[in-house]
Amino acid sequence: MSGGPNNPRGLVSAAVRAVTGGTPASSKKSAQIGPTAEHGIPGHLVGFVEALRGRGIPVGPSETVDAGQVLTVLDLMDREALREGLACALLRRTTQRSTFDGMFDLWFPAALGERSGADDIEIPHRPDGSVDIIELRKMLAELLTQDPSGEQSQQLQALAAQMVEQMGQYQAAGGPSFSAYQTLKDLQPEILVSRILAGLAAGMDTSAASEFDDEVARRAARQRIKNFRGTVEAETRRRVAERIGRERVATYGVARQAEDADFLRISQNELDELRRSSQRLARVLASRLAARRRRARRGEIDLRKTMRKSMSTGGVPVNLVTRKPRPGRPDLVLLCDISGSVAGFSSFTMLMVNALREQFSRVRIFAFVDRADEVTQLFDSATPLDQITRRIFTESKVVGIEGHSDYGSALEGFAENWPDAVTSRTSLLILGDARTNYRDPALATLQKLVATAKHAYWLNPEAEKVWGTGDSAAKKYAEIIEMHECRSARQLTTVVGRLLPV
Repeated sequence: MSGGPNNPRGLVSAAVRAVTGGTPASSKKSAQIGPTAEHGIPGHLVGFVEALRGRGIPVGPSETVDAGQVLTVLDLMDREALREGLACALLRRTTQRSTFDGMFDLWFPAALGERSGADDIEIPHRPDGSVDIIELRKMLAELLTQDPSGEQSQQLQALAAQMVEQMGQYQAAGGPSFSAYQTLKDLQPEILVSRILAGLAAGMDTSAASEFDDEVARRAARQRIKNFRGTVEAETRRRVAERIGRERVATYGVARQAEDADFLRISQNELDELRRSSQRLARVLASRLAARRRRARRGEIDLRKTMRKSMSTGGVPVNLVTRKPRPGRPDLVLLCDISGSVAGFSSFTMLMVNALREQFSRVRIFAFVDRADEVTQLFDSATPLDQITRRIFTESKVVGIEGHSDYGSALEGFAENWPDAVTSRTSLLILGDARTNYRDPALATLQKLVATAKHAYWLNPEAEKVWGTGDSAAKKYAEIIEMHECRSARQLTTVVGRLLPV
């Protein structure tokens, strides 16, 4: 698959261009952009796999070998077939597909340099040479009204490429660059929904259309606009990657897996995806706890009995004697801050730990903003995952008069109202950023709780470097309780799997 001995560099360049589906550049400038894989197609594939791992998609050696086999049987000039083949070989879950597509567009670009004269699509201009936005909107609406597959799809891609080239350029510090926002800010494709709906209704019997049909058509129109916006963004990333490198663009232009998203900056879509995956992550944790429990059943070495038993052999060999294990599942108590930006972190952690109920003799969950209240009863099989936080705020007393985070008041209320919640068999997990709004942190109360509990840990979604800054009492709390940074679901799963008792 790599280049031959006669002209390896030229063959490698041609092979990579065939794999990427890149069109030969028409200008001298674009001819200098074309990438050359150092180790041919296999090296290019390995680089792609390493990039996927860097964005949180686990790809092992066996999947990489399967992907190499895919390249030997597919038509490398059919870019979409190549995309689907590599996706089948490399991905394990459907949630990884969006990240994979973004990385694929960077490592296997649709073209090299500027696309010119594609599919006879020309952006309309005014006599003074500026882009005619009104006519461009009409053209885009007509294309989005038609069947978005086949020829129309290619025309939309060609239109997006020309728009990025003519409307998306701006002067950056390092030279000319491209921006999807700059491309679409004047066009505003979202205002074309009514025009697309009118076009879709032209070939339908509107007299028999119901409200359901209208809603379906409206969602279809919005989805087509969203897809076109994604096409523009992908074209922008391709052009920027040619200027500054695809590795750099991948760090900010391709979304990470939801499990790697920062809890304090997580989007609603990523949070919803995490909630849907809470059961899967709980199963992973349960398997880890079960493995630790199996190891714990062996018991600790009884040094005194081992020495006495080995006296008869003179210490050769030494026969180990272990203490008889005392099985017993501990209690688990969660005390969670659900205010502001940490609400997503706390709600996801509560869902995941609640799914581990079978691993503990008892699980009790408490939530607070400035008042603590027990919310264990709200976690039932009948409540959808996205309604848990809403039920906590509406059906429990977690908010006092002011409604601002008050860790001191919450800790004191928890210790006073539920004195039997934390015992010598309890593992206590506190979730929150420890930002007290400059109020009394109630360190003495926390110290009593930690002294009573069998295990006590604090999981903080903020970066450790900002602990103690501003109104954060994290440094003071960390002197009393073992505190761990948990900024993403992946990090949280690792920490919880290591800390939870067996």
